[in-house]
Amino acid sequence: MLNGIRILEFEGLGPAPFAGHMLAEMGADVVVIHRRGAPVTPGMPNPNPLDAGKRSIMLDLKDPVDLAVAQSLAKQADALIEGARPGVMERLGLGPETLCDANPKLVYGRMTGWGQTGPRAQQSGHDLTYLAASGALFYAGAPGQAPGVPPTVVGDIGGGALYLVAGVLAGLLSAERTGFGTVVDAAILDGAAHMMGLLASLGPGFSRSARGASLLDGPHWSRCYTCACGGHVAVQCLEPKFYAEFLRLLGLSQEPALAVQFDPVQWPDQTRILADLFAGHSRDHWAAVFEGSEACVAPVLSPDEAKKDPQVLARGIWPADMPQAAPRFAGYMAAPGALSARGADRNTILTDWSPKTL
Repeated sequence: MLNGIRILEFEGLGPAPFAGHMLAEMGADVVVIHRRGAPVTPGMPNPNPLDAGKRSIMLDLKDPVDLAVAQSLAKQADALIEGARPGVMERLGLGPETLCDANPKLVYGRMTGWGQTGPRAQQSGHDLTYLAASGALFYAGAPGQAPGVPPTVVGDIGGGALYLVAGVLAGLLSAERTGFGTVVDAAILDGAAHMMGLLASLGPGFSRSARGASLLDGPHWSRCYTCACGGHVAVQCLEPKFYAEFLRLLGLSQEPALAVQFDPVQWPDQTRILADLFAGHSRDHWAAVFEGSEACVAPVLSPDEAKKDPQVLARGIWPADMPQAAPRFAGYMAAPGALSARGADRNTILTDWSPKTL
């Protein structure tokens, strides 16, 4: 899909390399500049699986010769991705004003937690920090309990990498039409808050001040229940027709206490009824009860269990240790590509990307 598009990525952690990974899966020629002499983070794989499909060159950006190489590569790029703190790239001589002046069509993608501006722009943080400040973490838990820790896909990927990818793609379309690139300021704080627009769209069903009182985090039909085996099932039968099917399969269609679906006053008592019921059988028992139904119930699977799920297998989602590319395109098979050693592609990169002066 992105054949012929050149993306220059500066080595980073988390959402920025994930964004580059997605663009590589879509066919872009992604060159990642790895820092020469940078220590490998203990416990992290080397090379990074997110570098699959990318080509690697190692540079010391504080060395004038290597800096000139990086600047020359940026002149040949359609887009650039970096995940440094605000001001770092400018101090290196690789900021957007410098590079976009030399390459007016360049789409300069910036990935941060707090954003390029504001009182916390230079402050440290991680996925959970930004979710907390955005208001999104508020809903991650039951009333009276501390918010849980959502998987990093919510902030780093959902609020970060995917917004950076969308911004870069929009910038590329605009540059093709106008001849001018843009600077994409993608912040996890912004993205996490923006994703809450779905909750806000629920109108009166969205509570901004109380957990367990919103349409999707309070009802007895929108939560996880513990089973006799210690496993869990996830229930979310929002539409009345699905709720009716849910009650039918449980043998509770005539239960007066569960007849009213959307009364928040009744939700706590209705939840207790269902909690007692689900606790009486194993997770696999309930999975069998609801399999193939319209009740919107699923067992909560571990990642290893999920790889063996029939739907996951049918879609080929986990062909190996890394998942299949998404989304899918008719007539085009996205693939992660080979995983190069750090710096292994220097000669081919300089040949393919750089002007003869290099």
